[in-house]
Amino acid sequence: MFAEVLRSLVEQTSGGVGAVVMGYDGIAVDQYLRPIDDIDLGLVAVEYANILKEIKNAAEILQTGELEEVSILSGGYQVLIRILSDEYFVGLMLRREGNAGKGRFLLMREAPGLRAQLV
Repeated sequence: MFAEVLRSLVEQTSGGVGAVVMGYDGIAVDQYLRPIDDIDLGLVAVEYANILKEIKNAAEILQTGELEEVSILSGGYQVLIRILSDEYFVGLMLRREGNAGKGRFLLMREAPGLRAQLV
């Protein structure tokens, strides 16, 4: 259902490694991982889902508005997360040198279609 969009996100973004649609409960709806990369995207997404819940709660407590996007930069990778609903998000993992701007654009462009598929 989401596989083609996730594959497209990864392959159209320079440095793309993998993408996932996941619930805040840590259960992946669908994911795509380039076969050349030896990353456990599911484990990464589960750990970030827990952090994302805390960030979402903090935004609500602080009344700063709804959380839309989170970016995480580490030594070797970037993770871009776009909120789809109160229950789901889409994450795109890139190598550190990947094109985060293009990834953010593609996530924003594809988010409405992904939301529609969740209904």
